Amino acid sequence: MRGLLRKLSALDADAETAIRVIAYFDTLVESRATVVEVVRATAGLADGVVGVELDGRPPVRLGPDGKPASRPVAVTAQAAVGTSGRVWLERPDGPRPLDDLVLERCAITLRVLEPPRHTPHLADPALVELVLSEREAPEDRARAVKLLGLAHDRPLRIAAVRCGPGQDPGAEAVRLVARAGRHAPVRVGIVGRHAALVLQPPDAREWALPRGEVRLGLGGTVDGLRAHTSWKQAQQALRFTSAEHPVVDFTDLGATALLAEVPVEMLRRDADVAALTALAATPSGRLDVAALEAFCVSGSLRKAAESLHLHHSSVASRLARAEDVLGWSLDTPHGRFRTMVALLARRLAG
Repeated sequence: MRGLLRKLSALDADAETAIRVIAYFDTLVESRATVVEVVRATAGLADGVVGVELDGRPPVRLGPDGKPASRPVAVTAQAAVGTSGRVWLERPDGPRPLDDLVLERCAITLRVLEPPRHTPHLADPALVELVLSEREAPEDRARAVKLLGLAHDRPLRIAAVRCGPGQDPGAEAVRLVARAGRHAPVRVGIVGRHAALVLQPPDAREWALPRGEVRLGLGGTVDGLRAHTSWKQAQQALRFTSAEHPVVDFTDLGATALLAEVPVEMLRRDADVAALTALAATPSGRLDVAALEAFCVSGSLRKAAESLHLHHSSVASRLARAEDVLGWSLDTPHGRFRTMVALLARRLAG
């Protein structure tokens, strides 16, 4: 990858090259590269001098050979890293194609790998918990919102973050904010097993989750004194997430959200949910259930096959096997609706 991309001056700024640049920096994120390693890799990729300055620390400038650069030359591109950092590119011969993209991806990579030391995204967890509580008096909640540096009379929304065993939900939440490139204040707190993000303003940007078990549920937009409503909605949306759908917005659920009001034990006792659980008890059965969900979501055998990277005949065989086990047909609208409800109920049942 690096050898292919190193001499950007010889490449056109087309979509394929841009995708390769993005993939190059994604690899640095996955390998948990250090700041120096990111700067060295960027300098080699751009074939120029790259400098970075973070949180008031001494700047680092490296040349394309990976060694510290001597005298400075003209800065041809630069990008912000958080609120107090920056990264820049120096060239004696002027800018080249994709310089802006390279600097942008470098800045995003540094934000993900090196959160600011005095980050504005962190908050007193007790204050966050107070803001999200519906039992506390309105004046106490308003004071907590103010102490967090937010406005109680302006709209906000809450996001709930869940991660897998051994992962820190608070740390994952901060990394998530950094990846989103959000510059507005965000407050993070731990409430129970989940992290809560207090977003003001409540922008609806796309949240790109890393590979793994991180899930995100978004509550609706409310004013500061009704943050508990958005928090409840965020937790409900979180229950609808899955590996295939790691981000769910409560406002997109509509009437489907009513399923979250059904007690978990009642969902688990349902015959359709039990049948799906029994089917998914084996590796082959899990693939059958995945085929069911892909078919119900896409509404097309071929689209389901594309999403699963299988031949459509293989998906058809799995659907037929699932029909035999479950005892109902997918050929009718009612059968497909019953399957989707059962799949959602099983997800909500945990």
